[in-house]
Amino acid sequence: MATKSSTDQTAQQLESVFVSPMRSYTLTALDYYEQLFSAQVDAARAYSDMAISQARTWLDVKDTDSFKKALESQQKTASDFMERVKGDTEKVTSISQSFAEDSKKQAEETTKKAVETAKQ
Repeated sequence: MATKSSTDQTAQQLESVFVSPMRSYTLTALDYYEQLFSAQVDAARAYSDMAISQARTWLDVKDTDSFKKALESQQKTASDFMERVKGDTEKVTSISQSFAEDSKKQAEETTKKAVETAKQ
């Protein structure tokens, strides 16, 4: 028959080895998804703004001069777009790497705690 002391110890070990690390990982994952979603929304907004701005530029074409300006604007927008995609890709990569590092660190800590607990 288990005593209250051994039941408390088992509950404490369960909290230490499983519940607390799972809670910590969940918080890390939620932060990751929040950052990732925010980056994607920001990127989508920027791409939409570029497309709408470019469409408005083309609607203003009335003669050869304005046509030339629209072409120049399109080239600049294409360049800006490529820079934005590059920056967004780097941002998402950074967010993902940070999440992977945090997850690895948490897994190592959990494994260490589990080994220590098993030795008791």
